[in-house]
Amino acid sequence: MAHLKDVRIPRLLLLLTALLSRELLSSFTFISTTASAFQPPLTLTDRNIISSSKWRDNIILRSKEEECSNTNNHNPSSNDNTMDKSINSDRRRFARYAVNAATAGFITQATAASWFNPAVAEAKEKPKRLGGLPKKIRLVGNILDELQRDLMQERWDLVEKYPEQLRSFVPVFTKFTDSAFPSEATTDRELRIALRYEVGRFFASVVRLRKATNKRSLDEAYVAYSDMSLHFDTYLRMAGLYTYYDQLGYSAKNNEDFFVGLSDLIVYANQKKDPPLVRDLVVLTKGPDMGKTGIVIGIYSDESKNCIVKLDRFMGLREIKVVPLKWVGKRVGEQQPDDVFLIPRVDADT
Repeated sequence: MAHLKDVRIPRLLLLLTALLSRELLSSFTFISTTASAFQPPLTLTDRNIISSSKWRDNIILRSKEEECSNTNNHNPSSNDNTMDKSINSDRRRFARYAVNAATAGFITQATAASWFNPAVAEAKEKPKRLGGLPKKIRLVGNILDELQRDLMQERWDLVEKYPEQLRSFVPVFTKFTDSAFPSEATTDRELRIALRYEVGRFFASVVRLRKATNKRSLDEAYVAYSDMSLHFDTYLRMAGLYTYYDQLGYSAKNNEDFFVGLSDLIVYANQKKDPPLVRDLVVLTKGPDMGKTGIVIGIYSDESKNCIVKLDRFMGLREIKVVPLKWVGKRVGEQQPDDVFLIPRVDADT
């Protein structure tokens, strides 16, 4: 039985050797082709592969030397067993060299593919053009939150300082728009036009806020602030500066599908007897955003009968929605105040 095992093991080694030799030859073919095409600097792995090309001659020489030494040092009666052991040793050494060389060849293939990948090279060479501009633009949202707090508390002495503060962000908007979409492709060109339009409407609303502040007209100030928030929110969406994307908001389905037969779960005041007003905490009773909560920041006085709702904060941002007033219900029961009223002022005495 021991003799049969010794015979089977060399056969298995021969099969493994043949398979690995084929992989080895394909690896050498790839390496030579890559080197002739790109001529990259030789790495340690490359040198090992090139130096291992002489492994066959070394194995043959070692086999002959061991055969001669075994023949001279052993008795004639044990010559067959010695030759079998020598052959097995040579075959194991052959398989070991083949595995090492083939493995090194695969590593070199992966290295060469990543080294000469155009996408990787482009990513390494791509300059960081935006810097901290996205973070600076998002700071406008924090300023708008503070403005909402002071406006709803009718702190006119503080509200009148915000227009100049917001005007200082004009260069930031301009630089980001031109840097984020710099090419003359149709998509970039149209995006630049759309973003500049939103910036223009935003600062036009800032002017209206200043005029309403000078007149101490609270309703006009609310509408101006609502338009400012709406255009800024649209800018963030179009410029890709949102920290998240609502999957339901961009699909054909909407939240109404989840409330089929469960509309009684949304509790709100009677919309005719107690209609929502500015500063009221509300819940959306219909539409694609059904069930979401927020605060009314403005009500249009035109025939549209729409209002502007600032949804509760999610992942650092607050969406702005323009919805029909009949889709909005005033929340009942004890509620937490809107988070803008929890923002501390820089000067506590004011």
